[in-house]
Amino acid sequence: MVRTAQLLTGDFHEAEDLVQTTLAKVYARWRRVPREEIDLYVRRALINNNLSRVRRKRVVHLLTPVLPESLRHTSASHAEAVEQRTALLAALADLTARQRAVMVLRYWEDLTELEIASVLNCSIGTVKTHARRGLAALRAHPGLVTVPAPPLPAPTGARR
Repeated sequence: MVRTAQLLTGDFHEAEDLVQTTLAKVYARWRRVPREEIDLYVRRALINNNLSRVRRKRVVHLLTPVLPESLRHTSASHAEAVEQRTALLAALADLTARQRAVMVLRYWEDLTELEIASVLNCSIGTVKTHARRGLAALRAHPGLVTVPAPPLPAPTGARR
């Protein structure tokens, strides 16, 4: 839950607070939670608490674009992985809260569009729209732009 919350909030400490708040609220209603829908209920509560937190704007998102030198490791591959993760978190932070929720639930939690619609209490079309717009924003984000692959040559003798 903390990893999912971290992707939603962009900050580890905010994620811990979000999970703690969510679990406290779920605990208060535990007897009314249907046993066959516990995962759905907790995910929905986590998403809703995050959306409420964003709406109230009580917390300002602070993402560090580059790790301090004391936290960098000497391994080049590790440093690249950390920079990619930092760029991804920054790109996720630029999305709207609903788009971020759809991206996290789809690609981190690996939920289907129907399950996401159920968690977010919206239509499948809304989920598809948020996913399409979120992916477009992530693809266009300057921190995530990669060098495009060279175009494949056209097959010889192919009709056009």
